[in-house]
Amino acid sequence: MIVREAEIEDLERAMQILDAGRQHMRGEGNAAQWINGYPSPELIRREIEQGQFFVWTDEAEEQMDCQQAIHGVFSFIIGEDPTYAHIENGSWLNEEPYGTIHRMASDGTRRGMLRECLDYCRNLIPEIRMDTHEKNFSMQRACEHLGFQRCGVIYVADGTPRIAYQLAEAFGEKR
Repeated sequence: MIVREAEIEDLERAMQILDAGRQHMRGEGNAAQWINGYPSPELIRREIEQGQFFVWTDEAEEQMDCQQAIHGVFSFIIGEDPTYAHIENGSWLNEEPYGTIHRMASDGTRRGMLRECLDYCRNLIPEIRMDTHEKNFSMQRACEHLGFQRCGVIYVADGTPRIAYQLAEAFGEKR
């Protein structure tokens, strides 16, 4: 499995995977995240055009031009995230420049996506932040397993709280 920048041609499959992620969250009792058409095809298209959207793909399947070669997707944005400017009930581990992982989902057929995503992102910038809904227990477990530290609570654009995580270069991962 490899991570690569998404292309516009990947948009349809990306939306299928995001929908699978939405359904997975619903199945785990998280009905409040990714609602009302979020994330939209327009948002994902914009992130693809800006080089901020990535796919997790089986290289062998991709070489065979298999339509289902993409098994996961995520956004990675380097630079200050406005929703991270204010954090409650804690603090960030440091104020070093960072990248943020958002909108991660998989089709559920492969394991280890967050680890692969993290390896890719840390080659771009060593400080990584992300957040997740309080009911997204599988993402919380995955973050903590890989060494992310809970830092507090942030609020996304619609005003709902999210658990904020950071993986700082000095802390390393539990591998």
